[in-house]
Amino acid sequence: MWDNRRYIIQGTFVLIGLVFLIKLFALQVLDKDYTAKAERNIIQPIVQYPFRGLIYDRNKELLVYNEPVYDLMVVPKDVYVADTTEFCELLGIEKEAFLENMKIAKAYSWVKPSVFLKKMSQEEYAETQDLLYKYRGFFVNPRTVRGYTSPVLANELGYTGEISRRQLDRDTTGYYRSGDNIGITGLEEQYERLLSGKRGVNYKQVNVRGIEKGSFKDGALDTASVPGTNLITTFDLELQTYAEKLLEGKTGSIVAIDPSTGEVLVMATAPTYEPKMLSGREFGKNFSQIALDSSKLLFNRAHMATYPAGSVFKTVQALIALDEGVIRADEQIFVNLNGIGDHAPAGYYDVARGIEKSSNNYFLEVMRRIVNQRVNPNNTFIDTRIGMAKWEEAVKKFGFGAPLGIDIPGEAAGLVPGVKYYDRLYGENRWAYSTIKSISIGQGEVLVTPLQVANLAAIIANRGYYIQPHLVKGTEKDGLVTLKQFEKNYTGKGSDYYPAIIEGMKRSAVGTYRAPIIGIPIASKTGTAENGAKDESLDHSVFMAFAPVDDPKIAIAVYIENAGWGGRAAATTASLVMEMYLKGYIEKDWRNREEFVLKGDFLDEEQKREIERKKLEKARKNALVQH
Repeated sequence: MWDNRRYIIQGTFVLIGLVFLIKLFALQVLDKDYTAKAERNIIQPIVQYPFRGLIYDRNKELLVYNEPVYDLMVVPKDVYVADTTEFCELLGIEKEAFLENMKIAKAYSWVKPSVFLKKMSQEEYAETQDLLYKYRGFFVNPRTVRGYTSPVLANELGYTGEISRRQLDRDTTGYYRSGDNIGITGLEEQYERLLSGKRGVNYKQVNVRGIEKGSFKDGALDTASVPGTNLITTFDLELQTYAEKLLEGKTGSIVAIDPSTGEVLVMATAPTYEPKMLSGREFGKNFSQIALDSSKLLFNRAHMATYPAGSVFKTVQALIALDEGVIRADEQIFVNLNGIGDHAPAGYYDVARGIEKSSNNYFLEVMRRIVNQRVNPNNTFIDTRIGMAKWEEAVKKFGFGAPLGIDIPGEAAGLVPGVKYYDRLYGENRWAYSTIKSISIGQGEVLVTPLQVANLAAIIANRGYYIQPHLVKGTEKDGLVTLKQFEKNYTGKGSDYYPAIIEGMKRSAVGTYRAPIIGIPIASKTGTAENGAKDESLDHSVFMAFAPVDDPKIAIAVYIENAGWGGRAAATTASLVMEMYLKGYIEKDWRNREEFVLKGDFLDEEQKREIERKKLEKARKNALVQH
């Protein structure tokens, strides 16, 4: 009896042993998931961050590079700091920061390394490296941040930063990881996937205590990082630097385009900031300062701001009217001063003289002929609707009312008001040309960006077409340059219509005090954009031009906010930028254009009196309110 029982017990143990052996064999040999989990317990992946692609100007001058920085890493279980105060002084941090960073590291892992202090500069690292041996558990991991060769192009280049949780959640590809640096704005954002390159990884063996034991499988699974693709931009660094210098102390923008290619030579906005402020350890502090600045330092006025078009829009009205056949270029049209406010005298005008003198009443009549073609002569409301539909379609072919598609985020569309817009505003069949006549001179509801106005100058320079404005002309990878290709966009207005427009712009340039360039014929149009302000500020100064007239190399638009008439601030600024580009230097002449712009005192006596009048009016109203 006892023998049988003994055999049963022994058999039971043998059976249990066999079950465990089979289970272990299945887990360790057959179950790949278990094998993978076991390997993950003994290997530690070390991410190899790639070098981000470099950014150059059009002449291959370096704009953005990779600057080495150092992350101070910590393994909490190994930490021994005899003198915390001394350690904090060495790193330039407060004791509270030390305690908080250690708390975060321990929460992440007791045995795995994590970042204790981010982005130590080379200088900071040099000051600490010889003394770090005194503090067990800390080591340095090198990486890079963006460095800049020049203090310009901050908003255009953009900045990089650590990926946010929200951005990670939106990444459906699974490409990014927590801690990755990505492009946040500007070209850094637009070309992020090209610039970022591809991460590599090295696998290290560690024991259960987290101590490194060498490469896993002799590095057979390691992958090398792949550097990002370099960008060759369209910017002329020297010209951009000069343009930003001219904008110092002002609010506005300058956009200059090569009309033959659509390449943006200059995109300057003011006020702005230095790009290095949003790189390195002081990123958080500097970003808060920049973001909270009331002057909107992160707002790129060149392609984000919208303004009333002003008188530069009169060139578009003339081209549409010529194409519609409602006027002839040499047709003499008599205008008086009864229709709309005007600085030009009454008298006879053709297209060239209308543009030269910027006659508001002439273009009031021009657009009336476009809109009211008596398609329905018995109903002025319906007739205007028909004409406005055609007008809206024609204006949009010039690149207004929608983004031009420039390769930088945040481009504004502007506004071309049409039938639907005015129906919403006034009600169907409750508006006519007399209701909306201010748009004939680029005021009222028409809104444009400086980029769109520079593109208009390029259209006129090209006699009827434009090439999509762009900031990157090509990419470079492994020494191979690949240039981007663009097609011509035609406005539908024949080249035969442009000579009269250009003639008027040539005359306008000659008559604008500081616009002409010695030895270089230019075509230009001044403008004044109403800002709608009820305080003592003035309207915005607007100017567009191209040069040389017969072989255009540069088309430009300048907006200077609250500077009054376009013939002073904007015209002089544009003249200087064009001359610098075409000649490489500025002629010293009796007009002292450069000194005039740098000083920034653009107002004439009439404008100063207008400001004083507004101030007095404001004071009077405030006094009435108080009483």
